[in-house]
This record gives sequence, C-alpha cells and structure tokens, in this order.
Amino acid sequence: MPFELSRIRNFCIIAHIDHGKSTLADRILEITGAVEMREMRDQLLDAMDLERERGITIKAKSVSMDYRIAGQPYRLNLIDTPGHVDFAYEVSRSLAACEGALLLVDAAQGVEAQTVANAFLAIEAGLEIIPVLNKVDLGNARPDEVIQEMHASLGIDPDHVLRVSGKSGLGVPELLQAVVERVPPPEGDAARPLQALIFDSVFNDYRGVVVHVRVRNGTLKKGDRIVMMGERTQHQVDEVGRFLPEMEACDALGPGEVGYVIANIKSIRDVTIGDTITQLGSEDQVASLPGYRQPKPMVFCGLYPSQNSDYEALRQALDKLRLNDSSFTFVPDTSDALGFGFRCGFLGLLHMEIVKQRLERESGLALIQTAPNVSHEVLTADRVLTVVESPGDLPDPSTIEELREPIVRVSMVIPAENIGALMKICTERRGRFVKTEYLSTTRVILAYDLPLSEVIFDFYDKLKSATRGYGTMDYEVQGYFPAELVRLRILVGGGEVDALSAIVHRDQAESFGRALLRKLRKEIPRHLFEVSLQAAIGGKIIARESIAPLRKNVTSKCYGGDITRKRKLLEKQKEGKRRMKLVGQVEIPEKAFLAVLDSSLKEEA
Repeated sequence: MPFELSRIRNFCIIAHIDHGKSTLADRILEITGAVEMREMRDQLLDAMDLERERGITIKAKSVSMDYRIAGQPYRLNLIDTPGHVDFAYEVSRSLAACEGALLLVDAAQGVEAQTVANAFLAIEAGLEIIPVLNKVDLGNARPDEVIQEMHASLGIDPDHVLRVSGKSGLGVPELLQAVVERVPPPEGDAARPLQALIFDSVFNDYRGVVVHVRVRNGTLKKGDRIVMMGERTQHQVDEVGRFLPEMEACDALGPGEVGYVIANIKSIRDVTIGDTITQLGSEDQVASLPGYRQPKPMVFCGLYPSQNSDYEALRQALDKLRLNDSSFTFVPDTSDALGFGFRCGFLGLLHMEIVKQRLERESGLALIQTAPNVSHEVLTADRVLTVVESPGDLPDPSTIEELREPIVRVSMVIPAENIGALMKICTERRGRFVKTEYLSTTRVILAYDLPLSEVIFDFYDKLKSATRGYGTMDYEVQGYFPAELVRLRILVGGGEVDALSAIVHRDQAESFGRALLRKLRKEIPRHLFEVSLQAAIGGKIIARESIAPLRKNVTSKCYGGDITRKRKLLEKQKEGKRRMKLVGQVEIPEKAFLAVLDSSLKEEA
C-alpha cells in the first residue's frame, strides 16, 4: 500500500561536475541498505557505459530507499542529477519532482560556476536547500575558506553547512537525518482524482515505454485506465513500481511517491515529458500540472548515415533517444554532399557529442556529422523576422536588412591572478565586460557578454589552459543582437559544399576562409586531377588553394607475396571509403566536414 505521506522525503543532489554527487549517492545507498554489499560498485547509479567511461553523469537517476531514523520508518526518494551545463534541463526536471535539494560543494575546489547556477535553479523551484561540503577528508581540503565562499556567493549560513565525505561515509548518517528534519514532506491527497507528473521516460524493446512519474494526488495502481492529458491518449496500466534501484513492481503508488508506470505504450509519440496522467473519466476534474519550459537548442549540426539505406534506422533511433532526452530536436534534412539525414539541435557541444555517441552505440549506426553552428535571426527588407538554423538557409544577401547572432552572458569562476589573461581572450572574441565579483582574496567571478558562436567551439579549453585547470564557466542566453555577419561559402572542385559553409563576422571572414582552406587541403586526399578549393562571400572569391594531382601509381609497391596481403589492404581501403562521400568527382572524408571545428583556425584567423 502507499506509504504515509508525512514520512516521505523527495530530494535530489545538485552540484558542479566532479564534486562527488555519484559517490555520495553510493554511500547513501549503502547506509540505507538499498543495495546489498555484494552488488555494490562505484557510481552505481551511472548505468550508461558513456557515463562510466567519462566519469560524468548524463542522465538523472531516481532510487527509493526505506530507512529508519529514531525508530521511525521513512521513505527517501533520491534523484542523482548531472553537473555539466549542457545537461541543466535534466536538473530542472529533477527539481520539479522534489521538495528538497542537497547542494554539494567540493571542499578542495570550492564554489564553481555550475554550483551557483544549480543553486538558483533550486531556489526558483522553491526547494529547501541543504548545503553540504564534500571531500572534507582530503589533504588539500580548505573547508573554512570554501564555506565563506558559499556564504559570499549564495548567502548560505555557515552554521547550516554539513561536512561529509562521500568516499569514506563520514557525516552521511547525519546528512540523512538532516534530510528528514529539514526537507518538508510532500503535499497531496489520496482521496482526490489521480494527478501524476511525467518527469522522464525510456523505451524498452519488450515492454514499450516505461514512464517515470511523481504522483501528486490520488493513487496509481495496476489495472487503472489512464489518460495522458496533453496527448489525450488512453492506456491500461500493466505494472507500477519503484526504483530500488532496479525496477521492482509494487501494489500502488500514492501521493508524494516516485516510481514508474508500464502501460503497453508502443508509440513513442504518446508520451510527452512534463505531461500529466489522470484516470479515465477524471479529465474534467483535474488540472494539468505545470510542465517544463522547453529548452531552446542553441547549437545545430547535421547527422547523416554513412549508408543511405540506414536513413530510416536513424530516424527510429532518434525517436527512441528523444523519448529519453527531450532536450534535443531533429528535423529531416538533405545535403548535396551527404544525401538524406537530419538537422539536429542541442544545448551545447558536449550534449551534441554525447547524443552522437549514444546513437552509434545503441543503434549500431555509422554517422557523419557536420561542423556545428548556432542559430541566427534574419530581418528581411520587408520587416519579416525569421530564425535560421543553417548557413544554407540564409536568404539572398540583397534581401537581408539585419542579421542577428545569439549573445550569452558567460560567468567564469577563476583564480584572481588569471583575470588579465581571461579578459584578453574575451576581448579577442568580441566580448563585452559586465562585472567582476570577488568570492575571496584568491577567487573571482568574471562575467562577459560573448557571441555564442565564439563560445561553443574551444572557449572552455582556452579557459582551462589560461587558469591551469582551475577555471569553470556557466552561460545564460541573453538574446539576439545585430552584428556584421556574412555567409562564407566553400567550393570544392568548382561545386559548393553546403555542409562546409559557415556564418562568420565580416572582419574575420577572409582570414578564417584562408585558414579553413589550408586545413581542407591537408584533409582531402589527392586525386588523379587537380582539385581547387575556394572560399567566397556571395559571388566574390576571397581565398583559394589547390590540391596537386597524384603523379605516380601508389599501388606499385604492392607486389608479390601472399594474396592475403593485398586483400587486407583492399579491406582497409574499403572501410575508409565507406565513410567518404562524393561531391562531383572529389572524395571528401568525414574529418574534412569537421575541419571548421579546429581551434587553430580561429588562432590563425
């Protein structure tokens, strides 16, 4: 039966990346007995191979634990969240399912950019925040100084900060007691009609869509006829259960509880993240719960299958992945160079990289990715404002009244000694100074308004280099602002390659075009004929390079020997050619389409 409402606590862990969220979650699972010691492993909730390889959390994970404090049973529902700025949407969805949040700060690294951003997300959501200082047992920990940083940046009372070690378990029992004492129990009424929020979902090949829900009112049990209020689709519940941390069926989910629902939902489009579930016949009595503000993708790229026959398989893979990660978008697209594929929008470069790797691993597809770009606003001469997501979609230059680019406010937490180096980098990238705020005598928050196109490629790498790894950043979109932008066209062998086009600032167009052509000259293999490479703005050629033709038989050295030697060479050649596409008569390898990403191009420009 559903658990007593006053003894339920729903909370999540929020922090900057690598501050120990998953390790602390491991200790909580151990102490509460949710997982037997023989089944325990590091980062237990990070089940995805990519998460374990990279050491980061990509997907929020929920787990229910039964724990006794002072002889009283409590049900603790924990959600472990990602820390990287690109996965902030996962954090916002987790916050909507909780009443409290553990704000975790590394005792050695101190307050970071995403620490501040996540704290403000929790405050906006109206959650009770419990400040926690992690890794206090490290030799280089500076707990008193970091607590003062938390007070200076977030106004946190130093006396309320809990000191723990996720590695050794020090202070974790006291942390659980604080969760029970400080986090308010959820509100709800079992007698009212069912009202449950969908905060996540995943597709199972055998059972259909598994919906993750947080019940607000009423009771959800097996056999119920339910309605998705947004889509108005009806389903019969086959199973309800909780995450312990593996899925385990139970009799019912009551108010305040977090769990899953399986209702034989075969169509992926029947489930929308943020939708409300109610019982059939109660649609008119129940109001839809506040959903989520859909994130706005800011980085776009094309994804194309290496084999044109895999187009439909790629569409199905994108559909399944979008059910699990609704923060990216995709629409069908065609390219003269790459054939049929999809134009995809992401929250950032890491998000884009993770989605591509998940598609290739989970679906076994070989994909070609074009260089990423940002969206722009175009004001035409007849005063019509449109959003353009690809350089190829820009209208004729003669009809453009104004071209606007997205500007983001970048907040960097850096050592005070590196202010000069960071200001120089920001100024070179057309940045505008906003403010400087000292957290302590040695650490400072530096804020700049920068074009998003200057941030997405290698700005984070430059930040890390300039601060010797101690700097962190977070950014927030400010809007679209006018700039002197032009579309840089790239022609290979006289034919335009739309996938290599870019929108750049007019002052940088010529130098960037020359640097890009030099890079392409190295990446595109030599042919039996001369290949011309040209960069153009409109009809004007502003840069040119040539690839000299081959002048000898390159296979002449493959003589004699066993036939398997030649077969091995041919198989290697065939694998390489499989990832190439033909533009006219010129073979362009996949890495040439990513040449625009090379950070050295901007330095040369």
